[in-house]
Amino acid sequence: MSKRIFLSSPHMSGNEQSYIKEAFDTNWIAPLGANVDRFESEIATYAGSTCASAVSSGTAAIHLALDLLGVGQGDNVFCSTLTFIATANPILYLGAEPVFIDSDEESWNMSPLALEKALIEAKAEYKLPKAVLIVNLYGQSAKMDDLMTLCNAYGVPVIEDAAESLGASYKGKKSGTFGKFGVFSFNGNKIITTSGGGMLVSDDIEQIKRSRFLATQARDQAMHYQHSVVGYNYRMSNVLAGIGRAQLEVLDDRVIARRAVFERYAEALGEIDGLEFMPELENTFGNRWLTTLTLDPEKIELTPNNLIDALAEENIEARPVWKPLHLQPLFEGCKYCSHGENDDVSKRLFERGLCLPSGSNMTVEEQGRVIFLIKQQLRM
Repeated sequence: MSKRIFLSSPHMSGNEQSYIKEAFDTNWIAPLGANVDRFESEIATYAGSTCASAVSSGTAAIHLALDLLGVGQGDNVFCSTLTFIATANPILYLGAEPVFIDSDEESWNMSPLALEKALIEAKAEYKLPKAVLIVNLYGQSAKMDDLMTLCNAYGVPVIEDAAESLGASYKGKKSGTFGKFGVFSFNGNKIITTSGGGMLVSDDIEQIKRSRFLATQARDQAMHYQHSVVGYNYRMSNVLAGIGRAQLEVLDDRVIARRAVFERYAEALGEIDGLEFMPELENTFGNRWLTTLTLDPEKIELTPNNLIDALAEENIEARPVWKPLHLQPLFEGCKYCSHGENDDVSKRLFERGLCLPSGSNMTVEEQGRVIFLIKQQLRM
């Protein structure tokens, strides 16, 4: 069996051990310490936000953002449907109800047309959402100008789920900095990793201070342990923050590498009739976290699952596009607003889409093996 090719494996810089050693030498192993402080500052500077709060996961950051916006029992939160379930689960944590918004073909992200329809309907029912959760899927920014214009017109705050898009930009502005809050993830498969972790960013200093308070069990200022509100155990450890600092030093290199992976796939497979890669919006710069594509069933007999299975037989990991949340059993009965009448874009992308191995540490030879097998399956 050939060496396994992973979808997106961790890629260490080589400098992580120096920051980990610093944490051990100073005995700051807990979720406090110099690495945490500096990682927060460095991420905020990189993204162009005023401040940041390092937490245990991107999910935790979304939960905190929703909590800080006062989301609670019976509230509505609008959410991109084409995303990993971690985007929407925190809505349920707080007793609120998600309303799922379809994608558009140009970005694969939240459709401004669908969002506008949902906002008009919600206003007519006197139940505007407490927040809109916009996802930047696979490193591609959503149509933030259109989406922000709509949300601002209706006075609804935005949380930008940039878990997959750290290092991307939209019209020169870094991903994760358009809404009231932005969220990054450092899970093991992300473009940079702390093994597990996340970051909440904002220009609101007081809200970020509040997030740190809530993330450390909401302990009041008192000599004894006193608590007046519900808190969480969400702070990032000083050790993991050290890993993150070293990873952040090479983020731009990782983006370059991922985009090069995409370009090699596009050059080798782009002429195949019926195969289309996820587009990149004009005046945007995606990090190409994963190279994703669709297969047109009218032109290609092979389904995405057929191709995924064929690659798996050769010890190569590929995956389907995220199953839309409005199709998940957990969210059965939740409201959903499609891009157009009888036009469920996210469902179509799910049925036709797949993600190819895209790691920044994948060799050209390994990628050549993937490309050869895809062509072989498509009989090119």
